[in-house]
Amino acid sequence: MDNYYDYAASTPVSQRVLDAMKPWENEKFANASSDHQAGRASALAIQQARECIAEKIRALPSEIIFTSGASEANNLALKGFTFKHLDTKGHIITSEIEHKCILNTCAFLESIGFEVTYLAPDRDGRISPSSLAAEIRSNTILISIHHVNNELGTIQPIKEFGAIAFENNIRFHTDAAQSFCKCDIDVDDMDIDMLSISGHKIYGPKGIGALYVRDARDSELVPLIHGGGQEAGLRGGTSPTPLIVGLAAAVESYPTKSDSIEKQFLDVIAKFDFTRNGGVSVVPSTWSVTFQTDKEVKRFMSDYPWLISQGSACNALSNVASHVLTAIGMSEETARRTYRISLPPHQISES
Repeated sequence: MDNYYDYAASTPVSQRVLDAMKPWENEKFANASSDHQAGRASALAIQQARECIAEKIRALPSEIIFTSGASEANNLALKGFTFKHLDTKGHIITSEIEHKCILNTCAFLESIGFEVTYLAPDRDGRISPSSLAAEIRSNTILISIHHVNNELGTIQPIKEFGAIAFENNIRFHTDAAQSFCKCDIDVDDMDIDMLSISGHKIYGPKGIGALYVRDARDSELVPLIHGGGQEAGLRGGTSPTPLIVGLAAAVESYPTKSDSIEKQFLDVIAKFDFTRNGGVSVVPSTWSVTFQTDKEVKRFMSDYPWLISQGSACNALSNVASHVLTAIGMSEETARRTYRISLPPHQISES
């Protein structure tokens, strides 16, 4: 689709990923838990994929738990950890601008007795480490703050968050669905205990993701899906070998530089009166743009009938302003003139 600029919502499956998946769909279809040659071949392919993903974030292969996507990974991280504290409950810290699956999970945990603090962002959508440190209590058990905001593209200082959590002996989780492969991640250097990723944000298939869990085999996470002991006993169910292989292929083939589309986009957007949101520390592929007038919105939509969104895809069918935009201080009227234009993603240069 030449007019599709909603890549933060979902990317196409690349040809290399499709080619990698195909044999495991109809030729090598054995269950990876089966104790025969075909089953062992599937198990080996899954192990190789686990090694590929672990290497990307400098983790151990045994610490990668495959899930159906980032939403399930986020639920497993938050519920799986807090369910061990049902008797004593405790305090959780997150932010006002998390993905809805985090916010709704936290709301559920509040409903069963946990306390949750929602940190407010600044006008650029950045959560300050000092605001996090100020909210830590004696009963704080978990911190969950995303790495890159899915609407603004703002990169959060998660290394500083991780250090604060480590110093206070608190478990730290980050939703990295919008940063995995785009930003450099080192789970040890950043003191990350759990990290969620998604396949369909990086040219992989829908229906696959993963949760990194530090020392997963010895973790005390409570499984949300009980089954036959798959994924170190933390996530039951027959392993979807084609999807897992596809996720690894997406990681291996992820583009490391942009093409001319960024320059083309800049040439287009420069013709309009707009403000870019998110501050200076943003991923280059995600643009939150507020047009100055309704007339500019209509002119842009008329001249460039792109497939873009207001806020995240999860909010697209709602008739209310994005919770992210209102959290950074936008009025509802201004939020309605704000659109997320997300270009094909690539890895940020480390130079």
